[in-house]
Amino acid sequence: MLSAALPTPVACDLADSLLPQVPICSDQPEAKRVVSELAHAMGFLPVDRGSLASAREVEAMPLHLLPSWKVPAILALGLFIFFYAYNFTRDVLQPYVREDKNKFYKLPLSMVNTTLPCVAYVLLSLVYLPGMLAAALQLWRGTKYRRFPDWLDHWLQHRKQIGLLSFFCAALHALYSVCLPVRISYRYDLVNLALQQVLSNKSHLWVEENVWRMEIYLSLGVLALGTLSLLAVTSLPSIANSLNWREFSFVQWTLGLLPYFSYCETAAVNMGVQVSLQDPAFNLVNIYPEVELLERMVILLYHLRNGHIVPHSGCTILHSYQQCTSLRFLHILTTTCTLLSCSVLV
Repeated sequence: MLSAALPTPVACDLADSLLPQVPICSDQPEAKRVVSELAHAMGFLPVDRGSLASAREVEAMPLHLLPSWKVPAILALGLFIFFYAYNFTRDVLQPYVREDKNKFYKLPLSMVNTTLPCVAYVLLSLVYLPGMLAAALQLWRGTKYRRFPDWLDHWLQHRKQIGLLSFFCAALHALYSVCLPVRISYRYDLVNLALQQVLSNKSHLWVEENVWRMEIYLSLGVLALGTLSLLAVTSLPSIANSLNWREFSFVQWTLGLLPYFSYCETAAVNMGVQVSLQDPAFNLVNIYPEVELLERMVILLYHLRNGHIVPHSGCTILHSYQQCTSLRFLHILTTTCTLLSCSVLV
């Protein structure tokens, strides 16, 4: 009998208590049983990885560098390049060509800070969009037992990595925003504003609307970042395993709508509703969230029309529940509020 288990790299990880599972490959069931009993006796968890032909793949597993992060990282980088190029063309290159204004000093910090929330928001929408597509596909098929298409299956499997990258971009945006007042250009603008106030003979400069707008803008931004932090923490295996399904789904799906609402309201308050409508970057960022929220409303109306208990988003897909145990009033409320806020802005 021939079997493969505890390859050299895996054995080193086990010695450091980094990998409690032991992959086992063998063509003989009896060999697998013996090795599994040996692993149990050693205090490890045996995992059946198929035939002996899979031993080479198991041997190479500890040598892989973040295989599940490759596609999400490329996606995030592509989105960053796209929005950075767009903001550069619109806010730096266009004023230079048309008005001969040199704003290239914005490239290292200001343009990056403008791009990061766009990337974070699109990535967050890409976390929830595949779940709604899967739910719509199940409703269209009339069954939950058929396999998803490969592209949708891979998309669902990468949601955790995409969500963490969204949180990473949002956290960087917060740090960059803190650094904005430290810039020399900001100090020059502040001095120029003071000089203009003196030249215009104004002793008191106070615009009530702008003050309230900035206060609400910062408050909603902190709320969005705090919610994303909670989502990122609960996605960690050590935290997720300590929550039951209802607690986990409440945090990930119901509270996950708050960043949508916060971003829409933040953009509207900061730029003004009319300005937001005319901002192409804002409209570009909102494409995927609008589609996802529209799907939420369609599925919600479908279940209400048919007299079903309103399911929590994704519970039927992830845990094969036929119906949820109760009406998610808070989920419906947050969904409706978010849809209404987006409908005002778009």
